[in-house]
Amino acid sequence: MCGAKTEADMPVEVYWCDNCITPIIREVNSIDKEVCPHCGGEARHLGADLRPVFPEERLLVEILFGKPLEYINKSVWVSNNRYFIDGKLKALPLKTFEKADADKIAQQLLKYKQKNSYEHFNKSIKTFVKANKNRLDYLQSEAFSFINSAVEKYPPENIVISFSGGKDSTVTADLVVRALSNPSIVHIFGDTTLEFPLTMEYAKRFRTENPMSIFKTAKNKEQDFYKVCEDIGPPARMMRWCCYMFKTGPITRVLNNMYNNVNILTFYGIRKSESVSRSKYKRIEDDAETIKIQRQTVASPIFFWKDIDIWLYLLGEDLDFNDAYRLGYDRVGCWCCPNNSTRAQFLSKIYMPEQSKKWRQFLVEFSKSIGKLDAEVYVDTGKWRARQGGNGVVAAEDVKIHFTNCTTENNAKVYRLNKPVTDELIDMFIPFGNQHSELGRKLINEKIIVDAKTNIPIISIQPFEQDGYENAVKIKTMNVKKHDVLQRMIGYQIKKYNACRKCLKCESLCKYGAISISGERYTIDEKKCKKCKMCVTAKYLEGGCMMEKFLKTK
Repeated sequence: MCGAKTEADMPVEVYWCDNCITPIIREVNSIDKEVCPHCGGEARHLGADLRPVFPEERLLVEILFGKPLEYINKSVWVSNNRYFIDGKLKALPLKTFEKADADKIAQQLLKYKQKNSYEHFNKSIKTFVKANKNRLDYLQSEAFSFINSAVEKYPPENIVISFSGGKDSTVTADLVVRALSNPSIVHIFGDTTLEFPLTMEYAKRFRTENPMSIFKTAKNKEQDFYKVCEDIGPPARMMRWCCYMFKTGPITRVLNNMYNNVNILTFYGIRKSESVSRSKYKRIEDDAETIKIQRQTVASPIFFWKDIDIWLYLLGEDLDFNDAYRLGYDRVGCWCCPNNSTRAQFLSKIYMPEQSKKWRQFLVEFSKSIGKLDAEVYVDTGKWRARQGGNGVVAAEDVKIHFTNCTTENNAKVYRLNKPVTDELIDMFIPFGNQHSELGRKLINEKIIVDAKTNIPIISIQPFEQDGYENAVKIKTMNVKKHDVLQRMIGYQIKKYNACRKCLKCESLCKYGAISISGERYTIDEKKCKKCKMCVTAKYLEGGCMMEKFLKTK
């Protein structure tokens, strides 16, 4: 691929040289994989991946082991919660984090902070970089080749780097700028409002240190995270509405403003080894079902890299990076993400005590509101993260489509609305065809939608009075072969009208920038809409509205 043999053909694992006291990255099929390339001595297999433990995290681990500063002159690495002290395994069970008193640990960290040192760590890292120089040269060369091949069909102004403030996006940004010899590439930073304080500090440093880059910040200023949580419930592992509302949606808006209908190439720091879902991606991806923001092709230069590769590049190239990694975080997305590990949650109790306590208290109160009798246990054991649907949430009623079949007309349904019929509802039908108000019966305020190609009427929309429905609309389909299919898609738009929480998923889904949410109104631009119907197709939008996934009940 892209002019060079890819790492996908050459899987690697980590070995350890007891002579150099450092990890070695070796190809699985290499004949001399058990030989240290630095000293020529014997190297033994250690594991699939590894990351360095910085002095800040090392001190924390020492305190948890009851041995402050015990390993200050040793090379410490970790894989999950398996720590290697000069190559010897010392596991730290998850229960250690669950049982430890965060306040007391914080006091001890402060007590020993002045005695902590980077002296031995820096020496160890120099050895690590020297021992793996060939690997570093290969990673850089292969990535440069991939990047230059990926941009062949795109002018420089249509190339974007997605910058999250994490280690992967930092490496990706450096690779792309260097490979293309272009320091003026657009960087998009998604400020979710839930970033680690250290992430915001790093983003600020990055902007200062890269003055020629076009650095754009995408932020949803219209939504408050806690207020949305009160309305539809906190995000959970399978229901991360926050990603669309606070990251993907705002980034879409920035891209739409900058590029309008132009196709762009975005470089992402996506890695195959990060998760099962990401392992299914392609290194260059443009499939509408896979990418979150349409009208872009996503390219991932570090797709096949391991954690240890990332750190080899960062430390070998002496790059600045997010200081949260020094504390022991292995990922730096939203600090309260339901996907965060037990260790990450423990770290936040230490380094973000006020935010952590506020979040826990909210979770406990929410759990009580949905009927959890053991609310504190439900929260502290992490069961809230496995929550699915809107059981117990008042807003769940909005995603239920209530209708009756009209008794006087065929293929007509009367839908219950939770607000009066307005132009916003009528505009929801733009994806189906064109509005022809003059064809509708004015006495009953009927609106007619005609097929965009044939101009034949296909939908009649009429405000309606129905017993038990305070607000209702009668919608009739006509002159179509499959009335049930069209009515199902119409139901999706009714659901959007009743349940829209401005999650911004629809904005990201539309290839043509026709959908926008301004203030409290969901708007479809008739001039931009191409009638592709992606926004009313379950293949691209399950249940026709993202709120269906977050609020549906059993």
